[in-house]
Amino acid sequence: MLVTSRAGIALACSLFVQIASAQSAPQRALLNKYCVTCHSERLHTAGLSLEKMDVEDVAGGAETWEKVLRKVRTGAMPPAGMPRPDQSSFDGFSSWLETSLDRAAAAKPNPGRVAVHRLNQAEYTHAIRDLLALEIDGRAMLGIDEAGEDGGFDNMAAALSVSPSLVERYVAAARKISGVAVGAVTLDPVFETYSVPKMLVQEERMGEDLPFGSRGGVAIHHRFPVDGEYVVKIKLRGQAYEYIMGLGRAHPIEVRVDGKRVKTLSIGGDAPGKPAPSSFAGNVPGSAEWEQYMHSADAALEWRFPAQAGTRVVAVSFPEDVPEEEGVLQPMQSGGSGSAYNHLYEGYPAVETVSVGGPYKATGPGDTPSRNAIFICRPKTTAEEQPCARKILSTLARKAYRRPVADDDLQPLLGFYETGRKQGSFDAGIQSALQRVLADPEFLFRIERDPPNAAPGSIYPLTGVELASRLSFFLWNSVPDDQLLDLAAQGKLKDAGVLKQQVQRMLADPRSKALADDFAMQWLELPKLHGAAPDPDAFPEFDENLRRAFEQEAAMFLESQVRENRSVVDLLRADYTFVNERLARHYGIPNVYGSHFRRVTLTDENRKGLLGKGAILLVTSYADRTSPVLRGKWVLDNILASPPPPPPPNVPALQENKAGAKVLTVRERMEQHRANAACAVCHVRMDPLGFALENFDAIGRWQTMRDGAPIDSLGSLPEGTKFQSVGGLRDLLLGRREQFAGALTEKLMAWALGRSVEYYDNPAIRKITREAAAGDYRWSSLIEGIVMSTPFQMSSVRNAPAQKSVASNTQTGTRRSDR
Repeated sequence: MLVTSRAGIALACSLFVQIASAQSAPQRALLNKYCVTCHSERLHTAGLSLEKMDVEDVAGGAETWEKVLRKVRTGAMPPAGMPRPDQSSFDGFSSWLETSLDRAAAAKPNPGRVAVHRLNQAEYTHAIRDLLALEIDGRAMLGIDEAGEDGGFDNMAAALSVSPSLVERYVAAARKISGVAVGAVTLDPVFETYSVPKMLVQEERMGEDLPFGSRGGVAIHHRFPVDGEYVVKIKLRGQAYEYIMGLGRAHPIEVRVDGKRVKTLSIGGDAPGKPAPSSFAGNVPGSAEWEQYMHSADAALEWRFPAQAGTRVVAVSFPEDVPEEEGVLQPMQSGGSGSAYNHLYEGYPAVETVSVGGPYKATGPGDTPSRNAIFICRPKTTAEEQPCARKILSTLARKAYRRPVADDDLQPLLGFYETGRKQGSFDAGIQSALQRVLADPEFLFRIERDPPNAAPGSIYPLTGVELASRLSFFLWNSVPDDQLLDLAAQGKLKDAGVLKQQVQRMLADPRSKALADDFAMQWLELPKLHGAAPDPDAFPEFDENLRRAFEQEAAMFLESQVRENRSVVDLLRADYTFVNERLARHYGIPNVYGSHFRRVTLTDENRKGLLGKGAILLVTSYADRTSPVLRGKWVLDNILASPPPPPPPNVPALQENKAGAKVLTVRERMEQHRANAACAVCHVRMDPLGFALENFDAIGRWQTMRDGAPIDSLGSLPEGTKFQSVGGLRDLLLGRREQFAGALTEKLMAWALGRSVEYYDNPAIRKITREAAAGDYRWSSLIEGIVMSTPFQMSSVRNAPAQKSVASNTQTGTRRSDR
């Protein structure tokens, strides 16, 4: 029946209110019985009162109700020891609240906004790669961007501030990159030094870029700016008294460029041109000649050679040899005052640094990928130079600015070209204009402009080019390619089918590796690996080789998950990983030899999925011991999206074992710590999750005993759920796969938007997660859901008066013409 009269409309509204009241009445009763006891106007526990919250107007208090829903869904409330409703009532309340919030969000969407987003160093590095076919070290040029607290990623717009010193870095980087890309011939030779970490043990083949049958050394990817001659200098590692290691006998050193051996040097023993002093027979430092040789024997390890411009692999390594009697490698002898010195003297040398300098006698810019990317035309006459310059600069500007360019964009660039051309060659003019492009705010900032005359607070769809930019930085952490820009300019990205096709194409592209290397590694907090420093007394077997193996395993595992479009649940249950000999030995995996990584099937249940990865176990430990708190918090933060509140002030530290007193286990010490009621509120949730991982020590080894006692890895949640060790915890998490998928979707959404996820984003996240359930939460389903969501495709007009943009605000109208 169609109601058209005023009386009929009023009656319908009255009925709707009555129905809503009838539906909300049981929810108010449940809140009054189980929640208002603490969250009242008088107590205001945790800064929250539910006593006067209107259950008939959930939309009006959406921010508070979203907090309530998260606490209830994750089981954090009601807290342990307090009365809880039966499961049916509990689930009914959660479903009612979730449905009410989602319905309100659908009726009045709020996409939020990210107005100005500076390219961070990773985005800048990838953009230069895709714009100029040039690999750079963005971290060295620009420094490190710290992860923002509002999201945990280094691409959070709010954390990407701009300082005068950073502007100077960007300008200096533009100057250097433009010269290198064009192939400008430098007048003065420049040396670049590559250091090998002290803790990196060089007693086996050190990587895929070094030849089979080699030992130690390093392979570096060095960019030779122009054709010419260059110098390689090798410095060997010193140990006790800074004496160079392994000088008791001769050791050949091979230098290779792009795999081709170009020089063999030698050191130690009776190496050509450097015979060992006769006083080497002693086991202790001898004459002045002996001392000088032990400190400077590598001074002659220098070689000059011709090289063509471009990035090339320079490899320095030692051919494997078996010098011991009868071909049997003898272990280092122990005992005796000179044994350690004998090992130093008769053992293996190792590379400390490799320096590459030049150019000398430069002969020209060479034929490099970057020159081919820039010079899409080559003028043969003076008359052809201006049209060619215009073509080159319009192509570069379109890619760099990530939008179609007009004549007003090109005129300043052509001015810089003319200035450079007058001072030098056509190439010099292009270099000058390219430097201007790379220093332009239109390149350095991602700017989403509000439509003209839009009302403050109103929402609007992004333009095609803005959507293309969001999509490319989400999946590639870089600029859009030509195909994506073409579709955006034609308005075709507004078509859902076309947009989904682009998502699938971009995920299949090698550039999507950024989802593993940049997003997933940060999500799992693995950049902390570089700062982890296990106590050498407690863990003498830990070295740089193991740290690197942890990082490589994690990166390859995460990339395989995304590349194979697996269910994200496989992150918890996958029965495979990637190891080399060093890591396999650490994990107890037999029959793995060599330094190269290979995929292996896991037979040890304890190593399956993320929870068995050494990288995660290391970054969630202290230097000298495990930490159930850090590990439990990591699970709550990253797997369950249920982070505990920050600790209250003046929380006492965990009591250390005292000399002469009974040695207490970590669990016993944590029980003492939880005796403090202020501490127990959080620890009752964190600690059980962390204790399930106690069989892994601080460097990820599996143990069943510690400090002479069996390890207790039993966990028990506040509601009574018990689980044993890592297998039990994994099963618990797999039983909450929807919660895990939602947690990952939330992290992906923050990464995609470049801002923190707010309460008004939660309905979209829940919708994405629900729809992906049918395909067991595959990566592509979650990613496609984010791309098609309101927060990703729309933005809102700022409420405050518009400020002058950091970028040029010309052509604002025309840049939205593809709407």
